[in-house]
Amino acid sequence: MRKIQVITLFPDMFTGVFENSMMWKAQKDNIVELSTVDLREFGIGPRRTVDDTPYGGGDGMLLKPEPLFAAVEKAKENDPTARVLLMTARGERWVQAAAQVHADDSEQGYIFICGRYEGYDERITTLVDEQIRIGDYVLTGGELAAMTVVDSIVRLIPGVLGGEKSAAIESFADGETLEFPQYTRPEEFRGMKVPEVLMSGNHGAIAQWRADNSFKAE
Repeated sequence: MRKIQVITLFPDMFTGVFENSMMWKAQKDNIVELSTVDLREFGIGPRRTVDDTPYGGGDGMLLKPEPLFAAVEKAKENDPTARVLLMTARGERWVQAAAQVHADDSEQGYIFICGRYEGYDERITTLVDEQIRIGDYVLTGGELAAMTVVDSIVRLIPGVLGGEKSAAIESFADGETLEFPQYTRPEEFRGMKVPEVLMSGNHGAIAQWRADNSFKAE
């Protein structure tokens, strides 16, 4: 079973995500083990301090190296070969193709590091295998980004979604195409009708309609 661990100061944020929908199913079916590592437990001193002011001055606080290193090392005890992924605004932009590659690596586990405050001590990058961002914007912390990346990987692991072609025909599966419009019952709703070709039973015509009505990602 693959292990995905998330190092965070706010482990409670992941409860709803990990205990619902496909994340819950993946764990129930023993496909993935999802867990969090509370960075505060590795804080220094009686107050379990995890941050400090940056050398050279500047606003805000940085995550200290000692708690980060200790947390990664603890997570590695649980999964020695796990790859370490750092959620950071200067990382590689996460795309569907990357999610597929990570999902296909059937034995690989992951340790996600969620940044906070103004950032982290640069020395943590010596333990990191990949630096990732989910878009060209800044979040308060790396938790939401980590949730997004974890979800995008887990849902593509065989056995999670269920349908063999569920992931193959969706948006960005080929790196550039957005999925075609889809409809379900009723046939007509508030004057809006389902395209006749979709109810024709002509699979060739349906495939052509779907191809013609797919969009190119910008």
